[in-house]
Amino acid sequence: MYVAVAGTIGAGKSTLTRLLAERYHLLPLYEAVDQNPYLSDFYADMRRWAFHSQMFFLATRLEQHLSQVNPAERIVQDRTVDEDANVFARALFEDGMIDARDFEVYSRTYRAVRRALRAPDLLVYVRAGLETVKRHIEVRGRGFERDVPDAYLLRLQGLYESWAEGFDAAPLVVVDADRYDFVHSSDDREEVFDLLERNGLAEPVMR
Repeated sequence: MYVAVAGTIGAGKSTLTRLLAERYHLLPLYEAVDQNPYLSDFYADMRRWAFHSQMFFLATRLEQHLSQVNPAERIVQDRTVDEDANVFARALFEDGMIDARDFEVYSRTYRAVRRALRAPDLLVYVRAGLETVKRHIEVRGRGFERDVPDAYLLRLQGLYESWAEGFDAAPLVVVDADRYDFVHSSDDREEVFDLLERNGLAEPVMR
């Protein structure tokens, strides 16, 4: 069982990844945000550091996928390589932060390796509106995220919606983070678990 949790910055996907790992005995695999040496520079000067930051995420995600996701029996992954390519890198290219030459190099690398990667058995898309995202960012306390422009966050949300609408590599379930406070409300958390179980997620028969 390979579960992938998708969602924009501050949607709550890392928290949901942890909760699913605990509940369904899945190995959690988190995004290497804090290990990205370009990230704070990127938020200070997107045009200068966008390509570097995206290449770091792409390389790290591919390494994780090949070494941990592909061979795992039960795993839940916080953000997928497809989101990196189809949401974040595309947004930066379309907004002129990555030029056409660099975007082609990035895209060729992604397409070449993507064929070797395991598709998820279930994709959980955590949908969150701007106010929810900004509240989560404030609570998380990463200084460089607090200065992210609303326009950029809204841009990502629009690309996420387009990507999720066209995603057909696995069953997709939408978890509305504006509706379900799965962090603080046990009732909401159980509703989310029930929704996912109705779409194929289950605890292992033997532990």
